[in-house]
Amino acid sequence: MTDLTVDTTPIPGLLVVRMPLHGDARGWFKENWQREKMVALGLPDFGPVQNNISFNASRGATRGIHTEPWDKFVSLATGRIFGAWVDMREGESFGTTFHLEVDPSVAVFVPRGVGNSYQALEDGTAYTYLVNDHWRPGVAYPALNLRDETADIPWPIPLDEAEISEKDLANPGLGDVTPMAPKKTLVLGAGGQLGQALVAAFPGSEGVTRAELDVTDADAVEAWPWHEYAVVLNAAAYTAVDAAETPEGRRAAWAANATAPATLSRLAREHGFTLVHYSSEYVFDGTAEDHVEDEPLSPLGVYAQTKAAGDLAVALAPRHYLLRTSWVIGEGHNFVRTMQSLADKGVSPSVVADQVGRLTFTSELVRATRHLLESGAEHGTYHVSNDGAAMSWAEVAQAVFERSGRSAGDVAPISTDAYAAGVLEKGNPFAPRPLRSAMSLDKLRATGFEPEDALTALERYLGASERP
Repeated sequence: MTDLTVDTTPIPGLLVVRMPLHGDARGWFKENWQREKMVALGLPDFGPVQNNISFNASRGATRGIHTEPWDKFVSLATGRIFGAWVDMREGESFGTTFHLEVDPSVAVFVPRGVGNSYQALEDGTAYTYLVNDHWRPGVAYPALNLRDETADIPWPIPLDEAEISEKDLANPGLGDVTPMAPKKTLVLGAGGQLGQALVAAFPGSEGVTRAELDVTDADAVEAWPWHEYAVVLNAAAYTAVDAAETPEGRRAAWAANATAPATLSRLAREHGFTLVHYSSEYVFDGTAEDHVEDEPLSPLGVYAQTKAAGDLAVALAPRHYLLRTSWVIGEGHNFVRTMQSLADKGVSPSVVADQVGRLTFTSELVRATRHLLESGAEHGTYHVSNDGAAMSWAEVAQAVFERSGRSAGDVAPISTDAYAAGVLEKGNPFAPRPLRSAMSLDKLRATGFEPEDALTALERYLGASERP
């Protein structure tokens, strides 16, 4: 009896699992799939949804080389097999091979896009395999000829003596195989500031607007091919904080900020993709000096309440990154561009001075997103913003004015109450704001990410070095 181990192979992601057999005169018992132990040893938490058994009546029965579009965990119930695997995915490892004799004490995790073939070495051999997507009729995927000279697989039983299907005999050679492309990245809300930045930063990603895919539309959701995606980046949101206080805005905010994330969380569980969702510091009431990830939610207004509801829903997705951010600045209409325009026009505005937080440039939010995904950081909630001392909106405006050739004194500070009174006097809605929006970045830093100072990013954003 050996300890449970998980070993790597020359094919990236193809893992060999060696497991103890507990036996006596009656036979043996094994923990064929033990999620907690195996994941702790490095096996992906791949979420199997179907279990299949392949029975091979006679020694020499040979199946493959098939390259299914799902992950697969293969093990023996009885008998022995010779297993051969060929990497059929796009990339440098395309064509890499590995082979191994497998008995009931050995299992193999086969990642999507790796061709697999099995030759029975004993009569009455049965192997079982878990997969993380349901088999569907008509699904096409690459296959490789068992005799391919490039793969050069050393079959223990010569193929001339083996039992092989006509279909497998007709499979093409490696030179004629179209490599399997990786699953795609989907960006929801691609027309917004953050969505545009995400599409640009993830080459080959598919960006859609609400007009192209409305996640609150059940029919549209049902028709969308969610199984084609490895990552879904949800940058779609209702962000009209004050309008959310109106009857129409309240309904729209709940649909976009709560219902849609709940749907995406369910889809992530069903289809196995990683869900990245962007939230807001508005889920807190602004009484803490620096908000931490596990601070109890305490939203003030309707917009804030809908974002908090979305947070709770997304946290139920098995593989999720919930990124809370603040004061987002990207391409298009935003506070910094407005202040720059006012400075250029000679206007001297009054700006709120008692709301304090940190700017988050979309370039920083995108950089953090890539880092978390590529580093394999633990799933969960992370606070993301630029670094540096927390500043008020008035101080941000003054920094913009100074970098636009104006005096900081041209920006007059005003309180939130005074600003709200002016808005309400005009008959417009006004939502309560958290006065402290700064968030702790310690958890993000612990993953190896170093946030950039907000003023450094502001200099670059404004192109201050190019001004006379």
